[in-house]
Amino acid sequence: MNAMTMDAPQALGLAKLGKFSAIVAIHAGLFYLLQTGMLRDAVHAVLPQVVTVSFVTPPPPPPAPPAKTVPVLQQAPAITPPPLPLLNITVDNTITLPPAQPRSNDKASEPASAQPQQAAPAPPAPPSAPRLVQGVEYVRPPAPVYPTISRRLGESGVVMLRVLISEKGLPEQATIQKSSGSGNLDEAGRSAAMRTLFKPYMEDGKPVAVYVLVPINFQLS
Repeated sequence: MNAMTMDAPQALGLAKLGKFSAIVAIHAGLFYLLQTGMLRDAVHAVLPQVVTVSFVTPPPPPPAPPAKTVPVLQQAPAITPPPLPLLNITVDNTITLPPAQPRSNDKASEPASAQPQQAAPAPPAPPSAPRLVQGVEYVRPPAPVYPTISRRLGESGVVMLRVLISEKGLPEQATIQKSSGSGNLDEAGRSAAMRTLFKPYMEDGKPVAVYVLVPINFQLS
């Protein structure tokens, strides 16, 4: 009875001593692991790795295809038909009267004597265009004035003028047939020709308008 009572406490003490020893051993092992760094490496190995998430910007949508341009059909230009050819229509101005109806008279009508028609006088012939002639005489020869600017520039030369003379011998028009090479001398010669007086040119006993060539020489002494 007493032997069994003493064995139970001993067994209980041994059990507590074993638990304490195990706790001490565990703490000693943990301290050893902390000192050597093995526990930190184990924690790092156990902890899950941090996953970095990057938000990727989606690519822009592809550009819309350009709208198809529908060619506009141009309206064909209106075609203007060519004009009709001009027809030369000859109209007879002679009016034909219907024959006169005979009247029922007691006395026979005497035939009327036909009056001869007089022919209309022919229109006068149009005057002929003036022609270029020679041998026209001067009543007052040309007296050209040497331009002052031409004297300063030393200009000289001969200007040939085509002068239209009226039936009265007056110059009506003067144009330059051949230039002297100087506009100043040409104008001075034309002015001198328009101041000239000619003897009327006679043709078949009548004065007619004609063209003559008048040369004017400008020379410096």
